[in-house]
Amino acid sequence: MTQVSLLADYFLIVSGGTTRQVQAIADAIEEKTKAAGGPEPRIEGNKDSKWLLMDYGDVVVDVFTPEERQFYNLEKLWQDAPLVDVKDWVQE
Repeated sequence: MTQVSLLADYFLIVSGGTTRQVQAIADAIEEKTKAAGGPEPRIEGNKDSKWLLMDYGDVVVDVFTPEERQFYNLEKLWQDAPLVDVKDWVQE
């Protein structure tokens, strides 16, 4: 993202099928980040939200229901940013 935005180095866009799944994904991200010694995020949205934003400073995570992801279409907004394959960075 550094080539197209000063907001963050990375944007992670994730979908959960329901609002409950959106919250579960956000909870898991927050739990794993905390366990790894990462910072507390600033969070926009609440437990009933169809969309949550988690701001970790250099990394921003957006978790959407499919309908909200389609509506906001962040992929189009950030289409000039290079895609990064993070599978080698993630440990299960």
